[in-house]
Amino acid sequence: MPPRYRAGVDLFSRTWAALRTAVAGLSDEDFARPSGCRGWLVRDLVCHLVIDAQDVLITLVTPAEPGAEPTVDAVTYWSVADAAPTGDDPLDALIVRLAAAYEKPALLQYHLDDVGSAAGRAAELADRRLRVTTQDQVLTVGDYLDAYVLEWTLHHLDLIARLPGSEGPPAEGVARSRAMLERIAGAPVPSSFSDTEALLVGTGRRAPTVAEQAELGALGSTLPLFLG
Repeated sequence: MPPRYRAGVDLFSRTWAALRTAVAGLSDEDFARPSGCRGWLVRDLVCHLVIDAQDVLITLVTPAEPGAEPTVDAVTYWSVADAAPTGDDPLDALIVRLAAAYEKPALLQYHLDDVGSAAGRAAELADRRLRVTTQDQVLTVGDYLDAYVLEWTLHHLDLIARLPGSEGPPAEGVARSRAMLERIAGAPVPSSFSDTEALLVGTGRRAPTVAEQAELGALGSTLPLFLG
């Protein structure tokens, strides 16, 4: 496999493994804390990650029709909503009920480890040049896995939002995610913002300070981006 393909899947694997390791290290009490996702506790977020892992498995074995051209790439894969999620969406509400049904956090940790490990192996075995379909879109496996670097990185930040001292996502994944966010926004976030702060402010996970808003300038009217 050419090096650039290997590098891409390695970053997907590293960000996903780091996120699963963070979940595995949570205490029972941590699952009841608020996450960085509005309306979700940590347990709800972890349940969402189980669904994400299932989506990865499904997509990687759902080839596009022969001859179908990609309709999106790793950046245009993302849609931008008009407002932040509130947790009231039917699917969001379903995830809350599913998370509660696990009863014991250890069961949720086990399920994520089981399905998440399978998704990680499937990504490592997949040919990044192949075209797959998901959400009525066609894209290469490489672009799909690259898009998920942003997904894993943001949710890792969500996971530890109320867990002081917890280890964050890999720095390379955070830097790649910032670059993707800037491409979606159509402009760079000022260099005075760290990669993590650019992601938090850029996606509405934290409101900018007065000084930061001034630094953002015209970009401030575009941000935050509510990605989905």
